[in-house]
Amino acid sequence: MKIEKTLADLTILSELGERVVRRRIALQLTQAELAERSGVAKRTLERIEAGASAQMLSLIRIFRVLDLLPNLDRMIPEAVPGPMELLKHKGKVRQRAAKSRNKQGSGKAWTWDDKT
Repeated sequence: MKIEKTLADLTILSELGERVVRRRIALQLTQAELAERSGVAKRTLERIEAGASAQMLSLIRIFRVLDLLPNLDRMIPEAVPGPMELLKHKGKVRQRAAKSRNKQGSGKAWTWDDKT
């Protein structure tokens, strides 16, 4: 199944679990062997393979043993600012996102609320 943004979260978890199972079997590893090599409890691995939610650290450990970490780098590439953005921010890399500001304002003049 292709993972798309229209799929429900639980469906995606189930598909990821299936893919972990297929990769583990392709490498001829038992659940116990994969759990031991990755440093994850066997029960945690069973839950991941069944499509349950898991800690990200557990997934990283399992992906490392299954040689899937390079796929994460392709999935979430390192963000590199473009040359125009570097010029705009004087060589500094942005640290956070900002909402766009409304330049026209609301039309009302701001006043103190001293009438109470």
